[in-house]
Amino acid sequence: MPVHHFLVTFTVPREISSVLRIHQREGYRSLLDASSQSIRDVGAATKSLKGCQLGFFGVLHTWGRDPAVYHPRIHYVVPGGGVKLDDNGNAISWQSTPKNFLFHHDTLVRVYQAKLADELRACELYDRVPASVWDKKFVVDIQAVGHGLATLKYLAPYVHRVALSDKRIVAVDDSSVTYTVRPSKSKKTVTPTVQGKDFVEAFAQHVLPAGLQKIRH
Repeated sequence: MPVHHFLVTFTVPREISSVLRIHQREGYRSLLDASSQSIRDVGAATKSLKGCQLGFFGVLHTWGRDPAVYHPRIHYVVPGGGVKLDDNGNAISWQSTPKNFLFHHDTLVRVYQAKLADELRACELYDRVPASVWDKKFVVDIQAVGHGLATLKYLAPYVHRVALSDKRIVAVDDSSVTYTVRPSKSKKTVTPTVQGKDFVEAFAQHVLPAGLQKIRH
């Protein structure tokens, strides 16, 4: 029987993004740990996954169509089910969730917010976030993606590419760079020209700290 999959995406409010941009090593670790723990813990409390061990992987992504945009988020591919374990922790069977249901969305959001706050406290970044941010409802998306192959194709460029490929740079001179961008939900391409310093800063914000793993499972 084919296994159905879900794409679960965790984002952060703009105010937290600003903190992560400055403190990337600690911030990304907090984001990765809080989101993965949330999937594990909410899954363990979900009726259709009781007594199961989940397996999933996530990819950290920070850029948009325009490298000037900084939008850190993590995309997880989560199978719709888990391995049922006996009392000794041995695998005995595969247990599926309903086809279009993985977790209760609001529960996942609440757990994620609490865990991210705890992770930021642990690395002394919590106080850099305005207190009002924690009253907002964070954005977490759960999308059924069938067998998951199209989702893997969607995530692949995030794994081995950078924020802007060479072919999108159309002109460079002593002071500026011109490149192509196709805005979201638009079929037209625009060609912004920016100062060289601004271009380098925009590109560099997506360069990960040395040794940081952008794929976790």
